[in-house]
Amino acid sequence: MFLLNNKTAVVTGGGSGIGKEVCVVLAQQGATVYVLDVNLEQANATAEQIEKNKGQAKAVAIDVTNQAAMKKVYEEIGSIHIMVNCAGISHIGHATNTSEKDFEKIFQVNVKGVYNSLYAGIPVMQKSGGGAIVNISSIAAKVGLSDRFAYSMSKGAVHAMTLSVAKDYIKDGIRCNSISPGRVHTPFVDGFLKKNYPGQEAEMFEKLSKTQPIGRMGNPTEIAQQVLYLCSDEAGFITGSDYAIDGGFITLNS
Repeated sequence: MFLLNNKTAVVTGGGSGIGKEVCVVLAQQGATVYVLDVNLEQANATAEQIEKNKGQAKAVAIDVTNQAAMKKVYEEIGSIHIMVNCAGISHIGHATNTSEKDFEKIFQVNVKGVYNSLYAGIPVMQKSGGGAIVNISSIAAKVGLSDRFAYSMSKGAVHAMTLSVAKDYIKDGIRCNSISPGRVHTPFVDGFLKKNYPGQEAEMFEKLSKTQPIGRMGNPTEIAQQVLYLCSDEAGFITGSDYAIDGGFITLNS
């Protein structure tokens, strides 16, 4: 089950965090994975890890905010059966202390970056006979989170784009779904705690972990396994859906 042999996958933000684990899991199941990331060193590290495990991967340095560059890369790949849009950045702030510069940066990466990937990739996927798209959204698109104004805006847009694409391209054999993680333990979390709570990292990590009713943060592999399912033929009847992987945050905190 869940084999991806003879399929080509493109993963944005594949150099670290959730994106990295998505690349690893898809490659383990037989896909040829293109690891797209703005940081070539990290993309190469992901590709090398996959190749050490006898998988097929290629690292590509790309800025998802650059539409022309994205279009060129996707056309050069030539055949795409799986697209996973993981590239994204976070931001702390509410409506009146979020600067225009920071708001624009979040929009460019988290919203326009996903749009650029869809704009460039869907025509290639149509020529490939269809496929599966998974966008990484967030529980921030569904519930109010303190000090996440711009980030929540961006993930709400990702959720809406998912529904639109699922509707518009269903006749092309293209399925589009999204995943909304809760807090996931990635290097970003460790960096955030080190920067904002020096000397209190362990205490704050425990506090953040307990905001999930299940009592811990998720790990990137758990998100990647859900991505694998949605990209597999076994999920062939699923499109236009969002899956919260949040340790019960949405339903059990309400």
